[in-house]
Order: sequence, then C-alpha cells, then structure tokens
Amino acid sequence: MTNLTIRTAELDDLTACHTIECNCFPAAEAALTSSLEQRIIEYPEGFFVAELDGRVVGQLNSGSTDKDDITDEEFKQLIGHDPEGKNIVIFSLAVLPEFQHRGIADQMMTAFIKQSRKLDKKNILLLCKDNLIPYYSRHGFTDSGISESNHGGATWHEMALAL
Repeated sequence: MTNLTIRTAELDDLTACHTIECNCFPAAEAALTSSLEQRIIEYPEGFFVAELDGRVVGQLNSGSTDKDDITDEEFKQLIGHDPEGKNIVIFSLAVLPEFQHRGIADQMMTAFIKQSRKLDKKNILLLCKDNLIPYYSRHGFTDSGISESNHGGATWHEMALAL
C-alpha cells in the first residue's frame, strides 16, 4: 500500500477515530469521543492513525503507567496516566472493516512498537479477546491469562510484550 501513512493523531482526526471505534467495537466497548479527544491531547505520542489516500482508516491509541494492573476502567480516561511510566498500554487497535486484512493494523503495530522503544518503555500491555491472541502473538506478545477486567461485559486476556 504505497499511499498508506502512519502518523501521530491530531484533533482533526477525532471524528474519523470515533467512527472507527463505533464500526469495530460493540457500543459497550467503544471509546467515547471525549476519551479519544483526551488521549489525542494528553498523549499524542501514543496515538497513531493510518491514513490511506487522505482518509483515516485505522487508529491505535494508548496510555502510559508504572502500574502492571491495567484493569482499572478509570485509566481509559487517563486517570493515573504517567507519560514517563514504564508500561505503555494499548486501549484500541482498529481498522475500518472494509480496509481490514490488508496489513494496515500490522504496520500500525510495527510503528507503535518502534515508538514504544524510542520512548524507553519496558513493556507494551493490552487486553484482547480470545480470537485476537494469535494476532498479538505474531507481534511477540505473550498471553498472561484471563484478565479481571469485565469491560463491556466481555472476557479479556492480558497480553504483554517486553521491550
């Protein structure tokens, strides 16, 4: 994909990022516009978008903390966020359905891992559902088991990548 650009999100991307959330996650799991806006403003170095031919088609956003427990729902609103924290926590990696299976998420994840190392993070942490364990494993993440999180009423696995 020669016209794909992975870049830091800007406030102008907010509507597109919220559209991606709403198209990729059940309503109970999708981030609110206000949460996405806060993440862009407070931690732009941890918020990437994938832009294809001028259209934002994917996004990856995160927060940072020294905590190893990432089940706290308030953290998704960046309560307890510490830009200097040792762990960077992926909240969302999503690509619009009509653009999935083209390697866009892989390119965002590769850029994010590189950025995390540049920020001197020790670990990348995330929660995912059963069906995504193989995807994250391909990027070097290990499954730490079922999480205590019940976000959106779902069962989540804790995944970690030591950097």
